[in-house]
Amino acid sequence: MINYDELLDRAFAKLPSLSAEHSDFQIPAVDSIVQGSNTIIRNFSQIAEKARRNMDDIAKYLTKEFAVHSTIQDQRLIINAKLNADVLNAAIKRYFETYVICKECHKPDTVVVSTSRGFITLVCEACGARYTVKNY
Repeated sequence: MINYDELLDRAFAKLPSLSAEHSDFQIPAVDSIVQGSNTIIRNFSQIAEKARRNMDDIAKYLTKEFAVHSTIQDQRLIINAKLNADVLNAAIKRYFETYVICKECHKPDTVVVSTSRGFITLVCEACGARYTVKNY
């Protein structure tokens, strides 16, 4: 007769190791230029595509993050402030860490689900984790 501990050891041996998996996912670097008093993110559509998010949602996050007005024009984001690439890259990285990458399995395979109460839930398609994140 097999005891519980042996069955548990057998089950754990069949599970894949998350630490052994390697992800090729990298947060895209911002390609920006400053024109007058505006900063233009030229690869904004590629960033949104990599995040699998709507460009309007990322623009809304950056608008609140920098407390400035921004507009989307021809697949680019125009921010009404002079910002250097390091500041923009840090903000994009924070967005990805908060709203794209799963906190459990560290994969970018997530979707955002809005609840009727105004909360945002991040649902991971890879591991099934669900958790509430701050509304942007």
